[in-house]
Amino acid sequence: MRVTLSRMIWVVLGAVLIPSVVWSAGDPAKGKEKYQQLCVACHGVSGKGDGPGAAALPVKPRDHTDGEYMGKLSDKQVFDVIKLGGAGIGKSPMMPKWSPPLTDQQIEDLVAYIRTLSKK
Repeated sequence: MRVTLSRMIWVVLGAVLIPSVVWSAGDPAKGKEKYQQLCVACHGVSGKGDGPGAAALPVKPRDHTDGEYMGKLSDKQVFDVIKLGGAGIGKSPMMPKWSPPLTDQQIEDLVAYIRTLSKK
């Protein structure tokens, strides 16, 4: 994700100022398009982890509709698993990394869409 001065805030920890990334709002409509292109095969149309390719995987894909689990993840954690893949964050290597070809903005759009799947 590109971090510019306008996308940073300063967090005070004790007497030390450190920059913290401010997440721009992704576009869930654009994220849905990418999800349908790239994620449905494993995660399923509704995001339940029941796509046609899921049966052949040794680890079941994440159920994005599980609000209890998804609610524990920060947007950055969801972003990182999409960008770096499962192996990049110590999870299942069956989850591919999507950067490249996706840009950070496209990944932010995916995060925004995935968040809509687990809302109650």
